[in-house]
Amino acid sequence: MRLTAMTDYSMRLLMYLGNRQERLCTIAEVARAHGISEPHLMKITHRLAQAGWVETTRGKNGGMRLAREPAEIPLGAVVRDMENDLSIVACLGGGQTDCVLVGQCKLTSIMQGALDQFLGHLDRYTLADILPARAADQTSSQRTVTGCERSSEMIVSFTSPSTSEIT
Repeated sequence: MRLTAMTDYSMRLLMYLGNRQERLCTIAEVARAHGISEPHLMKITHRLAQAGWVETTRGKNGGMRLAREPAEIPLGAVVRDMENDLSIVACLGGGQTDCVLVGQCKLTSIMQGALDQFLGHLDRYTLADILPARAADQTSSQRTVTGCERSSEMIVSFTSPSTSEIT
């Protein structure tokens, strides 16, 4: 199963906001940090706001922030809200299918079970679980990394031996 870029970017946005709960963040700043186009990020922000995960403020000093505490944002619920179609196979979509096995195929229930397990696993975690520990909570036994490492999923910049920040 592959989640859409919209869901991936939604998680990145929520993590970004979760790391900056003390202030409003702007579309431009998040877009720059993650290399996402501003119009696409605006669409994502709008959907997250409609779902109640993000609150926005318009105007010169406007921006966005989490609408709830990170511990109150279940990852499975965010995925359900952001994905347009979670059907693993066409016959799970509930729409018209050309499959000649409809009604006699046992694969549908197995695939539905797999999807339920996937979402159920995500439901066990919240945004708080994927945010880095605050500097005060980190121990000196953690590995020290300097510089910036880039992965396809996110940019992790290590700012000092005892703190790290996901941007």
